[in-house]
Amino acid sequence: MALRPSKPNPIQVLLKEIPAPLQNRYFLILILFFAWMVFFDKHDLMTQWQLSGSVERLEFDKVYYEDQIKSVRKDLLNLELNQEKFAREKYYMQKSNEDVFIIVNKEE
Repeated sequence: MALRPSKPNPIQVLLKEIPAPLQNRYFLILILFFAWMVFFDKHDLMTQWQLSGSVERLEFDKVYYEDQIKSVRKDLLNLELNQEKFAREKYYMQKSNEDVFIIVNKEE
């Protein structure tokens, strides 16, 4: 009996055409892992980018509110030291027998 040459398996033909790194199962697992972490995971890149933007906005707000707190504390100290002057300057209060003139600077 003579041995006939057998036809090559179609899967083996396809595997020979695939580049060598894609034939390595560890390389494929690594690529799948990175794809999962970048696109599908709970902590994917888009979520991290949005959280980073939120942190920047919150830090900006923190600085703004700290400045507001300093201003209010200064006003509170001014109020405690001189209540009448504070009421006249801040709320334009007046006594019944006097006139108040408000001068506004154009620079402000």
